[in-house]
Amino acid sequence: MNEILQFLNGEMNRPLPYGTLSEGWFHYLSLVLVIVASVIAITRMKNMSDKKLKKVLLIFAIILIVFEIYKQLIFSYQANWNYQWYTFPFQFCSTPMYVALFAGLTRNKKIFEALKIFLATFGLFAGVAVMLYPMTVFVGTIGINIQTMVHHGGMAIIGLGILVNHIKLESKSILKASAVFSILFFIALIMNLVFNTWIHDGTFNMFFINPRFENGLPILGLFQPLVPAPIFLLIYIFGFSLCAYIMLLIGMLTKNLSIKKKAILENA
Repeated sequence: MNEILQFLNGEMNRPLPYGTLSEGWFHYLSLVLVIVASVIAITRMKNMSDKKLKKVLLIFAIILIVFEIYKQLIFSYQANWNYQWYTFPFQFCSTPMYVALFAGLTRNKKIFEALKIFLATFGLFAGVAVMLYPMTVFVGTIGINIQTMVHHGGMAIIGLGILVNHIKLESKSILKASAVFSILFFIALIMNLVFNTWIHDGTFNMFFINPRFENGLPILGLFQPLVPAPIFLLIYIFGFSLCAYIMLLIGMLTKNLSIKKKAILENA
């Protein structure tokens, strides 16, 4: 068992995003693979039935869960089996793992629709953001770097496939996704409260909204020390919702351009 853990704990030079080829090759390779996989997903998910899409989401969720179990195991192993609370899997980027699992299992059409839109907006934004700006996710452990690229790259791939092929591209769709986000946000609030009240062991900052700790997120981290906690939470919700809505707007714009191009070609 110890030999297996040592193998899974293999080391590499920490990738440097946008560095030289020798420094950033891992990030560059990950970007290329995600772009290629996204094109394949958009193509293969076209005209896919909801039943088959649910199977895809279940497989996607299981892959992320297996990698997450590995991540939890390795971080604990590296800390002499002391659990590292900061790695608890309920950060915002962790939620597509649960959402995809629930979407693959639910028989409720309205819930399924809301979960799909969440993955195509909030999930897509988070995946793309980390793939383009992975400054804090890379470490010196090979498997963890692979895990984070599979996780966030997968969010981008699945999100794009759903956005292009499986949701209504209209502004009011964001309300369904926001409802899912609000539930997850509330769960994170409760988790932080429970930790602050009864555990007090290490760093526990789900969604990076625990007032006991610094936010650390780009842009949002600038607001936390300047405003009261309730105002910061509102800014947080607005910021993420706006970014998710931008993903939806990009999908709407792309669809409209595609329709116009088709009409021009037909009339030519």
